[in-house]
Amino acid sequence: MIGFVAKRIAQFIPMLAGVVVVAFLLVQLVPGDPARALIGQSATPEQIAAVRQALGLDNPPWVQFYNYVVGLFHGDLGQSYFQKQGVFELIMIRLPATLELAFGAILVSIVIGLPLGVVAAWFRGTWIDAAALVFSQLGVALTVFWLAIVFMYVFAVQLNWLPAIGRGTPLLEAFGLLLTGNPQPLLKSLSHLIMPAVAMGLQGAAMICRMVRASMLEVLDQPYVRTARAKGVSERRVVWHHALRNALVPTVTIVGLQFGGLLSGAVLVEGIFGWPGLGQLTVAAISQRDFPLVQGLALCFAVLFGLITLVTDLIHGAIDPRVRDE
Repeated sequence: MIGFVAKRIAQFIPMLAGVVVVAFLLVQLVPGDPARALIGQSATPEQIAAVRQALGLDNPPWVQFYNYVVGLFHGDLGQSYFQKQGVFELIMIRLPATLELAFGAILVSIVIGLPLGVVAAWFRGTWIDAAALVFSQLGVALTVFWLAIVFMYVFAVQLNWLPAIGRGTPLLEAFGLLLTGNPQPLLKSLSHLIMPAVAMGLQGAAMICRMVRASMLEVLDQPYVRTARAKGVSERRVVWHHALRNALVPTVTIVGLQFGGLLSGAVLVEGIFGWPGLGQLTVAAISQRDFPLVQGLALCFAVLFGLITLVTDLIHGAIDPRVRDE
């Protein structure tokens, strides 16, 4: 197992180097002059030249790349043009909110999709199986943007059950206050989190349901399952103990990809619900042509996705010994 972990980490390092190169080239290839965007369209050529020199944009690309890499090794992602603050600090301020939303959404996906897929396979051919298939089709077809608007209209505007916008108290802080005997911040945080998390998580739940159902049907037809049944093992134990673990092997990969997609795809949901995460920061950075911030955000999303892929591979190896022996 140690060799498997070391191998996966070794594969992560060149991926990280490639991400750094792509993040740098991404900004270099974007049309537009950040100096002109910073000081306005009415700026004189002398003013633009002075700003480009101050920002280091007059250097050759290879010099800019060298300075960028050196800054990364020192934990410096540059300075935001418009917010006059370090890019790393800006990302760290918003990252917890996006992670909180992504974790909430993937929890919704797993809690709904996993048991529904198992039950659908267990009762295949019945109305339960048909209902699960309908749910999976609808979940994939309905867009997150449409679901978010419908949820807001129904539960916030019409029923007034949940708050429409905002984040509330950060969850970790709310859990800390709960230990002191104050549950109100946690309840408020959860009330803000429910709608965006469910809106983002239902599509993932539908995909997990379909994957688990297909995997379970394949596993339940294996000889060792038939042998367990022939020995008198209860159907419940056959399904939940013998079949589910093997059926989870492809599902783990889907969950990892879903989580990575939730991190990078939270832009629309954060905008609708006023969630102060990286999505709103990305929209603002792109609209303002704040190139260092765009560069830092692209690097952040890519590194997060790479880390999620690494963790997914490690969990995959822990579940399936055949992966470790490859």
